[in-house]
Amino acid sequence: MNDIIYVGLDVHKATVAVAVAEGTRGGEVRQLGAIPNRADQIAKLAEKLGKGGRRQHFCYEAGPCGYGLHRQLTGLGHDCIVVAPSLIPMKAGDRVKTDRRDAVMLAKPHRAGELTAVWVPDDAHEAMRDLIRARATAVRVLGKARQLMAYLGLVPSEHSSGNTVRRGGITKAGNALARRALIEGAWTYRMQARISRELHDRNEALPQAIRDIAWKAQVRLCARYRRLAAADNP
Repeated sequence: MNDIIYVGLDVHKATVAVAVAEGTRGGEVRQLGAIPNRADQIAKLAEKLGKGGRRQHFCYEAGPCGYGLHRQLTGLGHDCIVVAPSLIPMKAGDRVKTDRRDAVMLAKPHRAGELTAVWVPDDAHEAMRDLIRARATAVRVLGKARQLMAYLGLVPSEHSSGNTVRRGGITKAGNALARRALIEGAWTYRMQARISRELHDRNEALPQAIRDIAWKAQVRLCARYRRLAAADNP
């Protein structure tokens, strides 16, 4: 067991906090700090910890960073498991949470065999899961957009019966001022992107970075209006 070390990784988008537990129960557990969450830095860490032929058993929590780290470490020939946060043993009353402490709280139970690994999907499965999540998000956003349109009275009125469907003008329900502002705002994108004299004077007090963002948005929305109009009139 002395030739094995157990490595707990607290993974975030930009950094990875690292803690190491020596192979023997009761052996030293130490924090190694944080490294950038980049493939080259992970490879350097594994090489450093593996000096002298020591075997490394890695573990980290499942999270938004996905399973790329697992694939890299196993591809380098190391043992690595991914654990669901709910399956990590926690001491009652423990209210202190830091990245380094979380790494230690992974390394120690991993050495004791108290962690339960979850299934890690391959590239194809993960791509399919990402696609399903993206579709669910799109459906949710579309549903909210329809609710907003109904609230502002921008959906067509309807008088249907049986197999007969009759739709008329917009319902004009809800807040008339909000509906007017939204419609007139959309109409402005019928023309080429431009800055009127009045708008130019108001923008003078704004930082250049904000003006650049606003202009970029205006150009994008004007172009989108033209594309949508062309699609309706092929």
